[in-house]
Amino acid sequence: MNLSELQASMLRIRLVEESIANKYSEQKMRCPTHLSIGQEAIAVGVCSNLTNEDQVLSSHRAHAHYLAKGGCLNSMLAEIYGKVTGCSKGMGGSMHLIDKSVGFMGSTAIVGNTIPVAVGSALAMKIQEKKLISCVFFGDGATEEGVFYESINFAIIHNLPVLFICENNLYSVYSGLEVRQPKGRKIFEMVRAFGIESSHGDGNNVQQVSDYVELARDKILSGNGPQFLEFDTYRWREHCGPNYDNDIGYREEEEFLEWKKKDPLKDIFENKDLDLVKVLFNKFNAEIQQAHHFADNSEFPSDKDFQQIINS
Repeated sequence: MNLSELQASMLRIRLVEESIANKYSEQKMRCPTHLSIGQEAIAVGVCSNLTNEDQVLSSHRAHAHYLAKGGCLNSMLAEIYGKVTGCSKGMGGSMHLIDKSVGFMGSTAIVGNTIPVAVGSALAMKIQEKKLISCVFFGDGATEEGVFYESINFAIIHNLPVLFICENNLYSVYSGLEVRQPKGRKIFEMVRAFGIESSHGDGNNVQQVSDYVELARDKILSGNGPQFLEFDTYRWREHCGPNYDNDIGYREEEEFLEWKKKDPLKDIFENKDLDLVKVLFNKFNAEIQQAHHFADNSEFPSDKDFQQIINS
């Protein structure tokens, strides 16, 4: 995928999430929602190097990963609206997305919960001798969970085809790194000490992310074992919800503005080919408007739908 395609994919994700933020006050989307505005480059850079058969898992902030992997937009928005046409039949909400048709195997609200699942998927791939990889996205907060260390260790010992992607956006809810981890610790260096190949990059540079992942995937498929990539990035909006929260005191407005200068989409907004940019905006906005219409006009799950889930 060339740079223009990467940019277009990031723009689509940005516009989808901004539409969610703009419509959230209508009270038709009643589930909690964690937006990844500002973090699009990691999702796009990673998934641009994966096939439909490669499997991806994610956490509570999963919209960008789901869409970058090719997940159905109609099904995602319908899920957030709580409708039966949603990817989890309207019973999971924003944090529980899945589209197996493109290898997006699920996301959950429990921090670190999908890391061992991704390792299990990689083990199955190895047993079945498939030339595929399992990839899991998680934040810096997940590296403080015990299951993270157990999963890394197991993947190394068994030489599993798994790619660990740490999106370091500096915060776990409202707590910065300085109150959660030792001063000066670099996550990728700590993980490298376990015996896994580990690298660190700019998570707002989509081409750099793509290049790192292309190399890591080649190494995994060449039998060099699991790979760990940490990318620095920054979420623009509140931890959970559609608004900005720089006024509540856990981070400074100046910090936000500095990171906003590093917007992964800045090349698009500074593009001198205004006609091309306008075409992209119109194309994606039309698709997004249709998806909201689909979700809004879909039915809620029935008692029968709930019973089928319980009995399955």
